[in-house]
Amino acid sequence: MIKDLGSGVTREVLSCQDDLMFVRVSFETGSSGKTHSHHHAQNTYVLSGEFAFTVDGEERRVREGDTLAFLPNQPHGCACIHKGALLDAFSPAREDFLR
Repeated sequence: MIKDLGSGVTREVLSCQDDLMFVRVSFETGSSGKTHSHHHAQNTYVLSGEFAFTVDGEERRVREGDTLAFLPNQPHGCACIHKGALLDAFSPAREDFLR
């Protein structure tokens, strides 16, 4: 099921086990994911588009085919430069995404 997060961002849980979850997050140009942190390890693969990620206060531009990894509790967020989608993997699963 696709969840509309507002402001041009949608999220779809693709698969989920207790210790691993895959999520597709789609962004319209100009939308963003506010800076946040969580106790989950996260890996992100850029499926399409271009994004400016801020990780621990430093900006990194990424586009289709690039990957990022976030440690548990590491602050991160992104701004969508060109419409696109991300594939996020979380360990353990984000139970808050299932509600």
